[in-house]
Formats: sequence, structure tokens, C-alpha cells
Amino acid sequence: MKETIFTLSLKITIIQVILLFPDPSFADPRTQTVKIMCGNQPEHNATLYVPSFVATMENISIQMRTSGFGVAITGSGQDTNYGLAQCYGDLSLLDCVLCYAEARTVLPQCFPANGGRIFLDGCFMRAENYSFFHEYTGPTNRAVCGNKTRKGSAFQASVRKALLQAVSAAPNSNGYARAEVSVSGMTINVLADCWRTINASACRGCLENALESISGCLPWSDGRALNTGCFMRYSDSDFLNPIPGNGSSRGAIIVIISAAVSAAAVFVIGAVIGVYMWKQRIIQKKRKEKYVKTLNDSGLNFKYSMLEKATGSFDEANKLGEGGFGTVYKGVFRDGREIAVKRLFFNNKHRAGDFYNEVKIISSADHKNLVRLLGCSCSGPESLLVYEYLPNKSLDRFIFDSSKGRALNWEKRLEIIIGTAEGLVYLHDNNKTRIIHRDIKASNILLDSRFRAKIADFGLARSFQEDKSHISTAIAGTLGYMAPEYLAHGQLTEKADVYSFGVLLLEIVTGRQNNRSKTSEYTESLVTIAWRHFQQRTVEALFDPNLMLHGYDNTNVKNEILRVVHVGLLCTQEISSCILRPSMSKALQMLVKKDENLPAPTSPPFMDENTMELNEMSENPSSPLDYGNTASVASISQSIFYPR
Repeated sequence: MKETIFTLSLKITIIQVILLFPDPSFADPRTQTVKIMCGNQPEHNATLYVPSFVATMENISIQMRTSGFGVAITGSGQDTNYGLAQCYGDLSLLDCVLCYAEARTVLPQCFPANGGRIFLDGCFMRAENYSFFHEYTGPTNRAVCGNKTRKGSAFQASVRKALLQAVSAAPNSNGYARAEVSVSGMTINVLADCWRTINASACRGCLENALESISGCLPWSDGRALNTGCFMRYSDSDFLNPIPGNGSSRGAIIVIISAAVSAAAVFVIGAVIGVYMWKQRIIQKKRKEKYVKTLNDSGLNFKYSMLEKATGSFDEANKLGEGGFGTVYKGVFRDGREIAVKRLFFNNKHRAGDFYNEVKIISSADHKNLVRLLGCSCSGPESLLVYEYLPNKSLDRFIFDSSKGRALNWEKRLEIIIGTAEGLVYLHDNNKTRIIHRDIKASNILLDSRFRAKIADFGLARSFQEDKSHISTAIAGTLGYMAPEYLAHGQLTEKADVYSFGVLLLEIVTGRQNNRSKTSEYTESLVTIAWRHFQQRTVEALFDPNLMLHGYDNTNVKNEILRVVHVGLLCTQEISSCILRPSMSKALQMLVKKDENLPAPTSPPFMDENTMELNEMSENPSSPLDYGNTASVASISQSIFYPR
């Protein structure tokens, strides 16, 4: 009995200490998938549906970071995509982001169905082609019974009591209630959560229905109700997280019924946990001090005041650009040296580890086509990265501007293409630890005074050992440049960079941006447009008019540009994505060895049915293409096609 009381007091004290000292290491994002339910109807138009779905997920992602909840509507007509995601009330915002990242990688498995919903143990996500936000009941409601351990009558009675309390409390507490009940030496945890798009009356109706279905799981020790408008769970496992201290106004009911415990025991246990947490903070502090010392010894650490003065206190007039992880400013030291200073957005303890990792990745890479890291500042009020200054800024400022684009003739564009390819080959192949950039696009290709390319912005970069086939990671990057297999499964390989590079080639040749439209609605992607012209032997119609201003109307140059488009389509192939898509070293070889025949590309991702039927009519899909003479350009229409 003493052991039981001691164990119980330990659990209670841990809960109390965590509430006083919230720490992400104690939390659990609960990313285990409970159930995924896909719709029965196919999507209307894949070319429009998929970009809309991805945009919906991205819009929701932004909301999840600040409120743990998000809704979005993208597209129009039959291709409109409605999305909703919500984390359960006990998750912190940090854990919520992790849970949602997992949900958005799993739900695309429902494609080509036009809708689906996924219940994770920490969050929920749903997407449909109609507005479902106010639904709270439906035919898909069900209970999922977990751990097959039978419990006695006392356990069952306590579960029912806690469930009733949660059902009663949640509608008046912004749809969220929790209960922790300790009785007879065991702890029962209950969670009830309604989606924030339904009102209190609908929430009550949903939870009452959930209570009825989840009661069917008794006497088993674990049960979940997966309803259209709410989620409910009871369990004898300690699955609830401490109440997040993020200022959320969502209410919670907490019930703790426990035996009396020794005050001395509680004090001792609390002291032990307090000492442990204190030691962890000391260890983290020493690690940071060691890292700062290493930077100082290597000459990489700059004083914050020095960088602040060089940039004119980060004057807007010195702003060079802004990316996903920070704003970049031009700076000038007293001796006249020019620098670029990136001021990071996320200056908190959760970002610190990523900051050090980013510095480590960039400082270990040394290549003429990579932006050189001069150092950083990590001891001031915010984190700063210091790079070499490149006067011509980024490639997108030229190729997407009809006026500035005149400065880039074909020779310069080809040199930029080759330089970018060489930089990626270095990252992928020439290091013991491979580096995947994960955000290759025109705005991340900087140009020096002679318009030579340098890859920049390693904020999303990841490294992994040679013996790893891929990294499973939360999706991050820029819409329009992310490889289809990475979007669908979150499995990251070097071929994700190859896909982005292929998109970049098409942008450089056409002067068009892949993920932008002149209207507010999504239209065909540049990859799809280029593929159609490639099949119809009309690729020249896509050439950037600025290329023609330089008099490039001779056959050799045209064939050279056509070859670059061909390589771009090979890099953006979807079928067996990591098999048919070439490596960066092979892509570079294709670009520089102009007498080498190229294989016919297969279709890019998300082709429409009409195009699929047209491609299947090719008579000789396996013949390579030769750009040595104009007659061979007719072979462009010969391609291999494998339907989805």
C-alpha cells in the first residue's frame, strides 16, 4: 500500500512541477495515427485540385503556429478545397505544429479522392470539396477501442463519471475539457474536444453522441470516439499533456481524487525533480557557452553591436530581401568591407538548436557556388548570420522582370545554370555528410558582380549520413518547387533538390515563375505548360522574349535552350520519382556534354486526363533525343508515359 501511495504521489507531484515549470521535453505531440477516412468520390480536376489542397494545408499551417487551429478555403467551383485542422486542448503550440506536420503528410494518401479526414492522438485534420465546418454528426462517427485490458466495476463507474463531467463542461469551455481521476490506485484520463467551427449546442450534441459510442468500449481500459464534430478519449494511460502556458483562453476541467500522501515524500520528490531540471538548464547553458567559445576561437563570432552599427540599426533602407527564416540587410564595416546580415525571425530557445545546426551545416560547406558564411552573432538579443555581400542580389529580380531580364543573355543564364548545378553536386556528393538544401528557387540563387551563381539560404537544409536512404521529416519549402513524393510522404532525399532545380531551369528559360499566376486562382503550373509544348514541339513559344533581343535565332543556340528545357523536364518527372529523375551529377553531365543523347522524359506530376490520353499515343517512346540537328527536334513528342 505504501508503494502504491508513493507512486501516486510521484505522479501528482510531476503534474504539479510541470505546471509550474513547463518544458517541451516533457510534452508529447501524440502524432500516432488513430484512423484515416477517405471520401468515395474522385477529385474533379487533379491539375487544379492538388495545388489547391497544398495551398489549403499551407494556409492552415500558418494559423496553427499561433492558435492551434486553422481553416482555409482555396480554389473555386467544383475544385474548391475546404480544410480544417485542430489540435486537442492539452497540446502546446510547439507540439501542435509537430502533430499537424504529421497529419498533413498522411492525409494526401486519400488522393485521388476529393476529401478525407484523419484523427491523430493529438490533432485532427479534414479536407473536402464542400463546406463542412458546421457539421457535428454523420455516418462516419465511430468508436475505436484500444488496450484490451479488462477493468473492474470501480474503473467503469469512474470513467462514466469523468466522461459525463467532460460532456457537461466542454460546451461552456470553448469546446474543451479534460479530467484526471485517481481511484483505487489507478489513474483515469479523459479528454473531450469539439471543433471550434461548431457552436455550444452542436458541441453538446456531438459529445453526447460520442459518450454513447465510447461507452461501448467499457470494460476495456482505453477508448476513443471519432466523431464528425468532436473527439473524445478515456484511458488508464497517462496520455494528457500539462496545460500549455500559451495564454490560451480555452477552458479545462481537471478532477484529481487521490489518497492522502506524505508531505515529506512530496517534498523530497519535488526537490529531486527540481534539481534535475536545474541541472538540465546548467548543461544547456554550458553547451551554449562552449559553442560560443568555439566560434570565438575560430573567428566566426561577431559582436552584436558591431553588426547593428554596420547595418545602421537594421535600417529599412539597407534591407536586401526577406525569406522564410529572416530578413537580410546590407552592412558596411568601418574598413569598408561589405557584408549581408540575416536577422532571424525565431529568436527563442526552440530556435537556438536549429540556429547552431544551420551554422554548422553552412560553415562545413566550402564551394565557389555556395554563399560564404563569414560568421554569426549568438550572444546578443537576437541571432544573426553574416554572409559575403553579393551586389546583384538574387536571380528572381532579373528573370521575372522584363526590364532587368535584358541584362542576362543566354551565355550568362547558362553559366548561372551550370554554377547552380555544380553547387548542388557538391552538397549532394562531395561531403561525407550529404546536405539537402530543400528550398532551391530563383530567390535563393544570388549573383556576384559578374553574375556568377551562389546558392544561399540554408535555413531549411538537412544533412544525413551516406548509409541513410532518406529522411522522414515535416514538410517545409516553397509551393511549386517541392517534389511530389516529398509532399505526399515527407520522405526527403537529394531528388527533392533535383525536382526544384528542374523547375528553376524552366523558369530561367521562360522568364515565368512556376508558383505564380496573373489571377488570384491557381492555373496550370509552368511544368505542365512546358510539358505540353514539349509534346507538341512548340517549346520555342515559351522562350523569354529577352533571349531573342540578343539575336539568338540561330539553330545551335535554339537547340542548346531546348536541351535545357529537356533536362528540366527530366528533373521534374514524377513516376517512380527517385528512379527516373536523374541525380544532380547526372543532370550536370547532361547540361555540359551537349553531344550526349538524352532519354525521353515521362509526364510531370498531376497531369489531366486529356494529356494522359494524348501521351499514350506516342509510337516510339523509348528513342533518345539528339539536339545535334534541327530535324531531331521532331523527336520531342516521343515520350514514355506511365499513368498514375
